Amino acid sequence: MTLRAVKPHHETQLRILDAAEELFMQHGFEGTSMRLLTARAGVNLAAVNYHFGSKDALIEAVFRRRLDPMNTARIAEIDRMEKEAGGQPLEPEAIIRAFVGASLRMIEDSKCGGRNFIRLLGRTYTDPSKSIRALIGGLYAPAMERFKAAFERALPQMPRDELVWRMHFMFGTLAYTLAATDTVQLIAGCKPEDRYDARLLEERLTSFLVAGLLAPQLGAKDVKKAA
Repeated sequence: MTLRAVKPHHETQLRILDAAEELFMQHGFEGTSMRLLTARAGVNLAAVNYHFGSKDALIEAVFRRRLDPMNTARIAEIDRMEKEAGGQPLEPEAIIRAFVGASLRMIEDSKCGGRNFIRLLGRTYTDPSKSIRALIGGLYAPAMERFKAAFERALPQMPRDELVWRMHFMFGTLAYTLAATDTVQLIAGCKPEDRYDARLLEERLTSFLVAGLLAPQLGAKDVKKAA
């Protein structure tokens, strides 16, 4: 009798997570059936239930696998830079680079699923599911608070409400850049490979975000005119 090697649990979990990540990116959360998922992962439904318990728990695991280490790295980078600055406020550009760099580098990862995840993440920002949006918000919350504090120290003259709006616009720009890398080809006909060059994207995006963050603030008269 031929003995079959027993695959460790973590390998089965990874196959399920990889399959879910790709299928959620292609078909959305509602459009990905458990039947489709198990066929892609090469497992049965019992294995999915054993490792994750439910589809909702699997969705959370897909996001936690990538976002938890990414946001931990972001916070660690801010901590490192502030320590090196010896208590002095950081430059706004440095703060922006610390935030966008981690996610942009994932665009280059086509072999280990990073690019799939980034496109899935971009799709999630427009997903109507309140529970999934709440999940993403909760995962991002510690990093966003940490970066908001860094921006407040760097820009003490900026009203807090204005800073919150500008961070909102910055985050939206990053999200769209990650989700819609094909759009730039439609607009400008750029080389396809440029869409996945993290270094070029970081330089272009950082320059744009710094300009927006430091743009002149609207005065009371300007707000009344706009209304």
